[in-house]
Amino acid sequence: MTAPAPRAAHELAAAAVADDARPEAVARQHARGKRTARERLDALVDQGSFREVGRLARPDPGRAGPPEIPGDGIVAGTATITGRPVVVLASDYTAAGGSNGLVGNEKQRRAWEIAAMRGIPVVMLLDGGGHRIQEGLDAATFAGGFDIQETQARLSGWVPMVAAILGPGYGQPTLAASLCDYVVAVRGIASIGMAPPALVRAATGEDVDDLGIDTPDAQASYGTIDLAVDDEDEAIDALRYYLDALPSNAEASLPVEPPRPPDPEAAHGLDAVVPADLRQSYDMWDVLLGIVDEGSEVELKSAFAPSMLTTLAKVGGRPVGFIANQPAVAAGALDADGAHKAAHLASLCDAFGIPVVVVIDLPGLAVGSAAERGGLARAAGRLVNQLGDLTVPTVTVVARKGYGGGYVVMSGGRTFHPDLVVAWPWAETAVMGVETAVEMVYRREVAASDDPAAARSRLVAELQDRLGAVRAGEGFGVDVVQWPSETRAWLVETLADLPRRRHLRTTTPRRHPVAPA
Repeated sequence: MTAPAPRAAHELAAAAVADDARPEAVARQHARGKRTARERLDALVDQGSFREVGRLARPDPGRAGPPEIPGDGIVAGTATITGRPVVVLASDYTAAGGSNGLVGNEKQRRAWEIAAMRGIPVVMLLDGGGHRIQEGLDAATFAGGFDIQETQARLSGWVPMVAAILGPGYGQPTLAASLCDYVVAVRGIASIGMAPPALVRAATGEDVDDLGIDTPDAQASYGTIDLAVDDEDEAIDALRYYLDALPSNAEASLPVEPPRPPDPEAAHGLDAVVPADLRQSYDMWDVLLGIVDEGSEVELKSAFAPSMLTTLAKVGGRPVGFIANQPAVAAGALDADGAHKAAHLASLCDAFGIPVVVVIDLPGLAVGSAAERGGLARAAGRLVNQLGDLTVPTVTVVARKGYGGGYVVMSGGRTFHPDLVVAWPWAETAVMGVETAVEMVYRREVAASDDPAAARSRLVAELQDRLGAVRAGEGFGVDVVQWPSETRAWLVETLADLPRRRHLRTTTPRRHPVAPA
């Protein structure tokens, strides 16, 4: 029997960083209820597809602090997910708590360079302490900054970037996740924030340990992440599902699939979903589920700005981004957070060539001191910039109310010259609601009449006749008035006929608009 050949030095070095070579570190990770970085990658990518880069890289022990930090806390490489090439990076919490220094930064930058050159998505599995403090306490290495931020920033809009926060994520991991298009985090094990509680306490004296501001559910409500989930498998499934909705890069073909009909129950009742009573609320999801291909929706930031709904979906097998007011919350009024949320979806779709459909039902912009202090004017300006600068096909659907500045900011009518403007039969558009207008404009006339109540009712009825969908069609502010059940077919045909990019009506030599501060 021939003895096995001795292993080469590089094989021995590679074997030394494998999980089975570090059983104690792996056991500690499992005791925390978490998988190792390599186990997570095995769960994420197609079997046998992972090709690691930088497996032998490690920091200078004299500078890094701990003597052995396999891979400098980062596992990186290429792989496929359902046959599609991706770049993957996973924090290795078993190596110095997932912290990384100069070598780890170089591995990240190399991975992102590969993604940029090949035009393939980036998936990050984050679990660790960010930049290693020991290496940061040296101006010779820290003063130059970290150009991985530039590398990642330049990837944004070229390839999809997604992240799952699967453990501590303070500082650099949170910053890296904030540059991603889609972020999920696991309840019970993930912590999210720019500074850990100990640093907050040392710097400000504030004790935030018991406030829960770093939990996935809290950060989802702030809009920092898109989705809080219960376990790692759910997080990985969410990342896979999101990537299925996007092309591999901004120039790649859209992921078109065979069309599926919408949810049969929602589609059957679509014409009866929207109440004729303008003061009665309803769930906008009951509308969208009757239009989109069944099971195709991927909602973004569902816990943030609940009066605004943003989702990717398929219509007739084609990817579409939906921006819709949610009448079930604050009557769908547009507030600052809602405007930022809508602008994000519009930016994402424009980057990757995905058509945008805006569904309007709102009483206007949010009003009051809280709205003004919250920066509504700036946020509305950002949304105007984003919608006015779209290069993808756009459709506006006026589902019911379209009042005031909110209607304009939400791409009402011809505001941003969408490719199709639809109004449903009960749509009502005006500078404000009739009853409010009578109170503001005709107050003296009503008060001076012999019967103020009758005068007020007469004025409301007269004005009401001038605000409906037929009147909008007469003025050609909309292209077509139709039943909701007819809208899906119009969307399918319109989007199939349009080019992926459209020419803006006016062009200048500028690079991009200046975003409101």
